[in-house]
Amino acid sequence: MKSKDFFALLNNISTLPIHVIDATIPISQYIAINVSENNIDLNTFNVSSSLAWQEYIDRYLQKHHKKIAFGGYLEQRNIYKRSTYFNQENNEEERNIHLGVDLWVAAGTKILTPLDATVHSFKNNTHYGDYGPTIILKHIINEEEFFTLYGHLSVASIQGLKVGQYFKAGECIATLGDASVNGDYAPHLHFQIIKDLENNVGDYPGVCSKKNLDRFKINCPDPNTLLKLNY
Repeated sequence: MKSKDFFALLNNISTLPIHVIDATIPISQYIAINVSENNIDLNTFNVSSSLAWQEYIDRYLQKHHKKIAFGGYLEQRNIYKRSTYFNQENNEEERNIHLGVDLWVAAGTKILTPLDATVHSFKNNTHYGDYGPTIILKHIINEEEFFTLYGHLSVASIQGLKVGQYFKAGECIATLGDASVNGDYAPHLHFQIIKDLENNVGDYPGVCSKKNLDRFKINCPDPNTLLKLNY
């Protein structure tokens, strides 16, 4: 399927927002947030500290009287400089462009599948700054197969899980992890759509370099085509 056709497929699944976070939290309680390198507020605290990030996110939500902060697709971020897992000597190869949407909310929050799905794979990606516990679901819409990735989950989320396990749209698949297990981040869900997993199992790059951006943009379209959140 061509990229524009895949985009149209995703966009046409629903005209209304689709929840991947606890559906008892209404969309009116969501607010967009910018955590790119252009946000000067990020210069006011240590971005290497998950605790400092948590305090920043909490203040942001309290200021706006909201419960979930979201955004980040194709953001260029400085936070990845803290981890050698993302850094390369050649700046062109540095992985710092975010390929999913992050939804910042409390640890323990329920994570839902937006569509009928089966479990493709799962894994605890334990590199510093990585996803931590991760689930990849497989979806088939109009005979087209694609995948969604859920990163920064709790360890309990992947215990007892089985490849091929079926989940109905809206069903709880996991809960969010805290900084001790999620790659050392303030609690949030990394949600990503993937057209071709390229033989990956329980993992897929969520951050890319400028050099590889064009390829990844095609394979990982904006999750907002499905979620219908307003940036």
